[in-house]
Amino acid sequence: MAFCAQSYGIFCLFTIQTVLIICVSTPTDGTHLFPQHYTMIHWAGRIEKELEKVLQHVTGTQQMRSIYNEKKSQFEIKKNNPRDLVERVARDISKLLNSKRKALEKLAREAEQLQKEHVWQDGVTTDDGEEENPLERSTPLELEFVDDPNFKIKVNFSSSAVQIPTDIYRGSPVILNELNWTQALERVFIDNRREDSSLRWQVFGSATGVTRYYPATPWKAPNKIDLYDVRRRPWYIQGASSPKDMVIIVDVSGSVSGLTLKLMKTSVIEMLETLSDDDYVNVARFNEKADAVVPCFRTLVQANVRNKKIFKEAVMHMQAKGTTDYKSGFTFAFEQLLNESSAPRANCNKMIMMFTDGGEDRAQEIFEKYNWPNKTVRVFTFSVGQHNYDVTPLQWIACANKGYYFEIPSIGAIRINTQEYLDVLGRPMVLTGPKAKQVQWTNVYQDALGLGLVITGTMPVFNLTVDTVSSQNQLILGVMGVDIAINEIKRKTPTYRLGANGYTFAIDPNGYVLLHPNLRPKIINFREPVTLDFLDAELEDSNKEEIRRQMIDGKSGQKKIKTLIKSVDERYIDEAMRTYTWTPVDGTDYSLGLVLPTYSENHIKANLSDQILQVQYFESLLPVSFESEGHVFIAPREYCNELELSNNNTEFLLNFIALMEKITPDSKQCDSLLLHNLILDTGIIRQLVEKVWKNKDLNTYGFLAVFAATDGGITRVFPNKASETWEEDPEPFNASYYRRSLDNKGYIFRAPYRTARDELLNPENDTIGILVSTAVEITVGGKTIKPAVVGVKLDLEAWTDKFKILASNHTDNRQGSNQCGPNRGCEMDCEANSDDLLCYLIDDGGFLIMSNQKEDWNKVGMFFSDVDPYLMYALYNNSFYNRKQSYDFQSVCERVPNSETGAAPRVFVPTIADFVNVAWWTSAAAWSLFQQFIYGLAYHSWFVTDEVDAEGFDPKERSCVMIQTQFYLSNLSSSYNILQDCGNCSSRLIHAKRINNTNLLFVVAEKMPCNTCEIEKLSQEVEEFKENNPCEDMSVARYRKGPSTCFDNHVSENTSDCGRGHSFRPSLYTLLLIQLLLLYPAVSPHVYSLLH
Repeated sequence: MAFCAQSYGIFCLFTIQTVLIICVSTPTDGTHLFPQHYTMIHWAGRIEKELEKVLQHVTGTQQMRSIYNEKKSQFEIKKNNPRDLVERVARDISKLLNSKRKALEKLAREAEQLQKEHVWQDGVTTDDGEEENPLERSTPLELEFVDDPNFKIKVNFSSSAVQIPTDIYRGSPVILNELNWTQALERVFIDNRREDSSLRWQVFGSATGVTRYYPATPWKAPNKIDLYDVRRRPWYIQGASSPKDMVIIVDVSGSVSGLTLKLMKTSVIEMLETLSDDDYVNVARFNEKADAVVPCFRTLVQANVRNKKIFKEAVMHMQAKGTTDYKSGFTFAFEQLLNESSAPRANCNKMIMMFTDGGEDRAQEIFEKYNWPNKTVRVFTFSVGQHNYDVTPLQWIACANKGYYFEIPSIGAIRINTQEYLDVLGRPMVLTGPKAKQVQWTNVYQDALGLGLVITGTMPVFNLTVDTVSSQNQLILGVMGVDIAINEIKRKTPTYRLGANGYTFAIDPNGYVLLHPNLRPKIINFREPVTLDFLDAELEDSNKEEIRRQMIDGKSGQKKIKTLIKSVDERYIDEAMRTYTWTPVDGTDYSLGLVLPTYSENHIKANLSDQILQVQYFESLLPVSFESEGHVFIAPREYCNELELSNNNTEFLLNFIALMEKITPDSKQCDSLLLHNLILDTGIIRQLVEKVWKNKDLNTYGFLAVFAATDGGITRVFPNKASETWEEDPEPFNASYYRRSLDNKGYIFRAPYRTARDELLNPENDTIGILVSTAVEITVGGKTIKPAVVGVKLDLEAWTDKFKILASNHTDNRQGSNQCGPNRGCEMDCEANSDDLLCYLIDDGGFLIMSNQKEDWNKVGMFFSDVDPYLMYALYNNSFYNRKQSYDFQSVCERVPNSETGAAPRVFVPTIADFVNVAWWTSAAAWSLFQQFIYGLAYHSWFVTDEVDAEGFDPKERSCVMIQTQFYLSNLSSSYNILQDCGNCSSRLIHAKRINNTNLLFVVAEKMPCNTCEIEKLSQEVEEFKENNPCEDMSVARYRKGPSTCFDNHVSENTSDCGRGHSFRPSLYTLLLIQLLLLYPAVSPHVYSLLH
């Protein structure tokens, strides 16, 4: 077997297969033989020639090229220079953001002055002792709200509005004074809008939790408790402090149990929600020793949505045991923060968050070793739950390390006390002064008031009043924000001149896209930012990794690459050439990119100055022409300002015609490029109808319809009745068939998508149409473009019959091809021997297009593995198909209900000691509930849990990650023989060959006598991606770059305000009294019986 060494393995395998095929194919008397290889090649050639001849004849591809050449005086070919385009768009976006920057700076400046001039009033109240948002009163304020297309809701431009979370007491002097001085911001809001009418939401988020926004609109509070808190919004967190490196350590010693442990878990989860993608975090539990709650997170990791979700799940599984040793927890945290590693970090604010139920240890030697005297790490301590420990050590730890001490006695205190540390982090920023007042632009996120996807320019607002302790106040008042809708940025980018497969995109320093055609979050979730990485928006490869890195680094560049592209319907993958060009956006951390296919390096610009010609072309858009010339769909584009858009294409067409009867295509309110190109394409297709389509009897050729679609936005379907079943997108740039035809040569076949779960079709009543399309390529003046796509709808029933005839022997002129005799068997064919021979046409995505099997009528359009899993696996295993897994990070899944399991009851006999123990814990619990009640009266937060959605997010849905496997044909161009051997009864022969100039694979195979193969069942179904073990699925952290500025320390900072205990503790007499009251119902019967 030396001959079959590794270097000759493939040759050896092919030789053995060939020998086996010859042996199996040896004829016996009167048998039907599996077709020879050359027979199958012959059939494939006949299919190819028939398709080419008929499709070219009926669609009029050649004639359409001639029409374009005839009309070349009516248009010119303009070049798309990607470098010039991307630089111009970057300048326009920079100019747009800079105009909002001026409004932001003015707002922050005026807010600081207004607060400085405000005279504090301890007794500021309304008539009923409480001030509320006027829009939330039971008797509505006399404000008129009008619909505004920019805001997409009803607004009032003469007033601002406020929102206060339910768990903040609105009658407190702090809130009432805040409402008082921020009221004066209305004047600035209105002035800004007068200077720039394109401004969207102007918002001041206060450090007290008050939100004042302009223009006024009724706050869309959910049915449940309104816990929307501006201090937890991504834009506020980013503007209120510099990036953070945080280690959370949680005491899980034996004393932490029951309610206290639940409070700690909820507190940690809420703390994680205060972090953004610019921050890094790790979470550890400690008792006698400390270890990370997620074992594979050995260093700090980015606080993105995925990592925070992993942390939350791990935290919920923490259990309490052992004894408390603060030293172990702090040692772990300091070594995480101070070790020199190559792992990415925020490299700014360093802090430790310790959650404990209390203790006597101060761990002073740990601080002396790691943190003193420079105190580069802040330490925040949280005393959680009801206990009688001395809190002095926890206060000392926080005060000695520039931190703050908080108490969380009950669940209602969690939200407030887990976010107020941001005030401490803001001190260095305030003390730095004007240098720290920088405009920052956020990641993209969902606007809470319905504006859709937005970015926000933020600027911190400082307290300029003189502090009684020091010469300068170190408190941050809040963050000022101005929103910019992503759609507003999109309007600055070229769209239609780039063609169907050209586009612009933009990314931030984290590599997340804020502009990309694939940025389409399916769920509106205000709690999570929209964080779609550029490498997840597209199919990742090494070239794109390098492009992403250069864009994050603020460099300009250009690169032409061959890359994989997923189709719009997510069923197919194509390999195509793309030119990527990128440049930074001045004044921001964003970078803009532009992607162009080779065929979009030029575009058509119509020159229809002749108004008589315009009218002639326009006439074929009128519905009266549809019966003779076919139905017209026009792309719903913004051709003119006054054109009313509609999802109903017929209605949109009528709106368009009505507007064109009032104005001319040269009107200033119209986009002349869009409108002239639309009218030009109308005339070109009309001539195609007259010259070709009208002269053809489609039924003769087995066609249901013929169609054409253009870059200009016209889709014409002939005859008119075929439009009734036309389901393609009227915008060609959004249609999968259109975009795939441009990227592929020849004819692209696509069947209506079906799954095994779909209802069965009736061949007698249901007509199935197979869409076939091809791009029209023209060259004018040495410039090549693809301005249109033409195609047909095949009648499946008619073409299945034709397919079987083309792949048969009874019409064959070859001598002796089908002669049977005593020593000669007859070759089987796809028509006469359908009981024994399987013949298929499968497209490049692995979907069934045609079959010679009657029972496969209902399987056309299915993924082929659902038709014949063994044959599909053989094709994949023999490299006819490649596969690529892709992830959708913007999906929606149903919320899974929490399953609660109970244990069988056990018989328990109490002792006197148990009674005393129960009495003690019951009294403690009663005191906790009493304190919760008092706290609830102050903060209106009766047992608010994490299940309550603060932003009105539908709890029936959740964001999730879906995984899908797409298959695509490899570069094998010749035909191959395959022997699928699965045991004695399951061997079969297979021939497979690509049909040239199409996306089809012709497969001929024997029927399998029995199914004994153990194979992988290939699937293209979308399913949820679940990380059973996040440590196994860990990927290398992607390159990112944090903000360039950092304000984490200032020599003038006053650290004396470092927290103190606020909860009131019961005396021993109080607890004894509660015990007696609780025990009285249990012991009174026994006392009564003894006395009597």
